[in-house]
Amino acid sequence: MTLRLRLLLAFAFLSVVTAVAVAGAGYVRARDAIVQRAQDNAVIETTTRIEQLYPLPARPPDALALERIAGKVSGREGSALARANGVSAGSMDSSVITPELRSLVSAGRVGWQRVPYAGGVWLVVGMQMRVSGGGSSGIEVYVLRPFTSEIQVVDELARNAWLIGGAGLVLALAMGFLAARGVLRPVRDLRMAAWRLGQGDLTARVPVRGRDELASVATTFNSTAASLEHHVGELRRMEADARRFVADVSHELRTPLAAMTAVTDVLDAETAALPGVAGQAARLVNRETQNLTRLVNDLIEVTRFDSGTAALALDDVDVAEVVSRTLRMRGFEVTATLPSGVRARLDPRRLDVIVANLVGNALRHGAPPVSVRLSVVESSLVIEVADSGPGLPEDVLPHVFARFYKADSARGRSEGSGLGLAIAWENARLHGGTLIAANRPGGGALFTLRVPLEGER
Repeated sequence: MTLRLRLLLAFAFLSVVTAVAVAGAGYVRARDAIVQRAQDNAVIETTTRIEQLYPLPARPPDALALERIAGKVSGREGSALARANGVSAGSMDSSVITPELRSLVSAGRVGWQRVPYAGGVWLVVGMQMRVSGGGSSGIEVYVLRPFTSEIQVVDELARNAWLIGGAGLVLALAMGFLAARGVLRPVRDLRMAAWRLGQGDLTARVPVRGRDELASVATTFNSTAASLEHHVGELRRMEADARRFVADVSHELRTPLAAMTAVTDVLDAETAALPGVAGQAARLVNRETQNLTRLVNDLIEVTRFDSGTAALALDDVDVAEVVSRTLRMRGFEVTATLPSGVRARLDPRRLDVIVANLVGNALRHGAPPVSVRLSVVESSLVIEVADSGPGLPEDVLPHVFARFYKADSARGRSEGSGLGLAIAWENARLHGGTLIAANRPGGGALFTLRVPLEGER
C-alpha cells in the first residue's frame, strides 16, 4: 500500500469517526429532546383538557358520560377512550393500550407510550381523573394522538446527519489528497534524487523547501551527496593517477627490458660454458627477465582495457586452427577436441591470449590430463578448458578473475602475475562473450568461454 493511499485512508477514517461522533451525538440529543418535548406537550395538553371537565358529577359515570369525556379530551387530530367500572366509551381503538400502560394508569400515575398504529407511530397517554378531594374517581382516560410530525423531524435530522457526514468525508478526502501531495512531493523528489545517485549521477540534489523535518532530511541528503561526490571524485582522480603511473612505468620499462632480454639471450646461449654457479645465475636472470617482461606486457594490456583503447582486430578465422597454433607454439601437452570447419569472426590474437592463459593456468594449478574442447552451442562459439586437479575452492570462485588474485596466495611467490585470467576475462567481454569458472562434478576446474558468432552480438 502506497504512502499516498495510507494518508487518504487515515484522513477518511478520521473524518468518518469525527462525523459519527459529532453528528451522531447531535442527532441523538436532538431526537431525544424533540421526542421528550412532544411527549411532555401531549401530557400537558391532555391534563389541561381533563381539568376543564372538573368538577365531576357526584353520580357514577354511565356510558353517555364516558362518551362525553372522551369527546372532550380527544382533540382534533386524536381519539380518546374513557373507562370506568368495566364500561368504556370513545372513538379510540382499545387494542393499542398495552398491559404495561394500563397497569401504570391503574396505579394512579400518568403514563405514555409510543405504539405502532395505522402505518405510523402514535402516542398513547393515559391517566386517572380525580375528584375534588384528590381521590380517584375510578375513571381512566386514554388519548391516542399521531406522532408523525415529530418522527418526520427526527428523520430529517438523520438525513442531515448523513449529509453532513458525507460532506465531511469528501472534504476530508480532498484535504487528505492535498496534504498527501504536499507531503509526498519532497519524498518523491528525494526518491528520484536517490535513484539518480544510485545510477551514478553524483550531481543529484533535492530542492529544500521550508524548515520542517522533510527539509532537514533534504538538507542532510544534499550534504551527503556532496560529500560522496567529493570523495568519489578524489578516488577517481587517484585511480586515474594510478593507471597513468602504471602505464607510464610499464612503457618506460620496455626499453631497458628489451636490452636486458638481449643480454640474457646471449648469456643463455653461453650457460653451458659457464661454471656451475655462474651458469645457474645466468639461467635465473634469463627466467626472471622473461617473467618481468610478461608482467610488463600484461600491465600494458590492462591499462588499455581501463582506458578504453583496447580494440578488436576482427578476422574471419578457423577457430580450430587458431587454438591448435596456440597449443603448438607454447608446447602445451593437452587433450584437444577441435572439430574442423568452425569459423567465426574474431580477433585471433586475443583468442590466442585467452586460450593460452586458460590452458597455462590449468597446467600450473590443476593436474593432468588437461582437455580443450571446441563446439558450437545455440549460435555461440564455446571453448571449454578442464583439468583433473582438486578444483577451485568455493571461496576462490567469486574472485578467480580479479586482478592480482592468486588462489595459492599462501605461498611466498608464484610464477603467474595474477593478471592472466583477468586479461582473458576482459578479452572475452570485448568480444561480447562470457568467461565462467566452475568445478566439474567429477573433480577438477572447468573454464568455459562463450562468444556469440557473427551477427549474434
